[in-house]
Amino acid sequence: MAEETPATGATGNGAAAPQLRMQVLAQYIRDMSFENAVVRKGNTGGEVQPDVQVAVSLDARKRSVENQFDVITKFKITSTNKANNETLFLLELEYGGTFLIEGVPEDQLHPFLLIECPRLLFPFVRRIVSDVTRDGGFPPLNIDNVDFLALYRQEIARRQAAQAAAAPTEIAN
Repeated sequence: MAEETPATGATGNGAAAPQLRMQVLAQYIRDMSFENAVVRKGNTGGEVQPDVQVAVSLDARKRSVENQFDVITKFKITSTNKANNETLFLLELEYGGTFLIEGVPEDQLHPFLLIECPRLLFPFVRRIVSDVTRDGGFPPLNIDNVDFLALYRQEIARRQAAQAAAAPTEIAN
């Protein structure tokens, strides 16, 4: 009979440092919509050369329970026909997870929540996207892996640029 305890590791001075503990408490679809524009418009034939665009955004929030966080991945997937630029389908999915996270230093928590947590959720998002597009009358769409580290870095750079642009400039007298 084993009890779950936080792992500790020894440091050079003999003190025990807490190790990372991460547990997925729940996963869920928060919101989803799928629109088959081909059927709605009555276009069932003709030349189709699909072009798929995937937009990803992330959100993380602290829960009222200590060391618990909600992380939401938001995917907007648009498929258009390259031949005439008409929309074939639109899929919007918000997929979330509730995580228990311990042992992550405060200054590293934000990147951890927006990089590591979405990485764990992504395989489930991929399966949902594949199933929904197949069930919606299209070939199953297996979206490429998302580089959440690059996405995080882009967002930090965007925020820094926005802050720099919004900062008041001093006028020398």
